Amino acid sequence: MSQSRKLGIAVAQMGPVHLADDRKSVVNRLLDMLREAKERRANLVVFPELALTTFFPRYWMSEKEAAERFFETAMPNPTVQPLFDAARQYEIGFYLGYAELTREGQRFNTSILVDSHGEIVRKYRKIHLPGHADHKPDAPFQHLEKKYFGVGDLGFPVTRTMGANIGMCICNDRRWPETWRAMSLQSAEIGVVGYNTPSWNIHWNEPPHLRMHTHLVTLQASAYQNAMWIAAAAKCGSEDGFHMIGGSVIVAPSGEIAAQSSTEEDEVIFVNADLALGDTFREHVFNFAKHRRPEHYRLLVERTGAGEPLP
Repeated sequence: MSQSRKLGIAVAQMGPVHLADDRKSVVNRLLDMLREAKERRANLVVFPELALTTFFPRYWMSEKEAAERFFETAMPNPTVQPLFDAARQYEIGFYLGYAELTREGQRFNTSILVDSHGEIVRKYRKIHLPGHADHKPDAPFQHLEKKYFGVGDLGFPVTRTMGANIGMCICNDRRWPETWRAMSLQSAEIGVVGYNTPSWNIHWNEPPHLRMHTHLVTLQASAYQNAMWIAAAAKCGSEDGFHMIGGSVIVAPSGEIAAQSSTEEDEVIFVNADLALGDTFREHVFNFAKHRRPEHYRLLVERTGAGEPLP
């Protein structure tokens, strides 16, 4: 095994954020968890997707109204600045998800990676948007990410910062193997992801326990097959009566769950992660340079939907 290389990873799960909750109160909750993560000697803390607001894609409204109520036009901005100041003071980095409105009027489901100096070092915009864009009045709630957000245009970035190669994705991205493989081909040692996953699927009768099962098995398999640590932060619990799964986890490159949340409230979990564990898997089982055969993987990029078998 390679020489030990430790990095303290914390996941800051959030309980519900209701429509009536303002940004300042939400940021205060994030600050409390950032301080706790520092007390546990974390170098990096992972916050959820759309951490500053309720999961507004469940509601039907105009794009204009959504932009005015739920999107950020700058990052940092005065409301969120205390989080950046605290990161600098405590010398701890963080991942944060939010709704981004660009100067050109584009809307993205976005996350940023902030280093221990309180500086944004990378941005990611969600690529695999789930749900629908049309109104479904008979559904118990909407899932309108395709209405409110454009498909991300920044790829799957991996950044060398805080002593590690760190990759980012958001929510539904975690279910797609291409997400993690794109990171691992850039030598990612840690993948970070925030999510807001409804407990009920509006499209078919999928029980909540299966939602949790597929969430966990996806992260465990992806961590193992890509020889990386994965830190996943939920926003969960019942937001104004709409329930979302928890299950925030830190998964080792072995595919084992190293830490998992036990509540559906604000909760910090922590692992002093040895990045060298990933080196071992990259050197042996998943030595890409030695074993990958991309000439036989053409279908992965040539087809979007499933087609006929090749002749």
